[in-house]
Amino acid sequence: MSAVPLGWTQLQQEFGEGGDLPTVAGGKTLRITAVDDEYVHITHSLWRDRLAREHLEKAVVLIESDAMTRHAGLFPEEYRTMVAAIRATSAAHVLKYCGILE
Repeated sequence: MSAVPLGWTQLQQEFGEGGDLPTVAGGKTLRITAVDDEYVHITHSLWRDRLAREHLEKAVVLIESDAMTRHAGLFPEEYRTMVAAIRATSAAHVLKYCGILE
């Protein structure tokens, strides 16, 4: 997969040791516990999971080629069917923060 404007280095610098990311709808946050070379590690009071860099980069390629929507509210359903059925809404929060989604 080719390099895409995901801003992984920025994510690692800002959230490598954890932090809160604003959600798409606002008013709440997504807790990032770490960002390493392959995953964004996320947590909630009821669960822990991780978003694969490879999945997020695939989504960016699809968005940049107009195969997926840039609309943050519509993105999760397309992400689930075209990329991965793993925490699609959380992926939307990360990609909106990176400026990929509107």
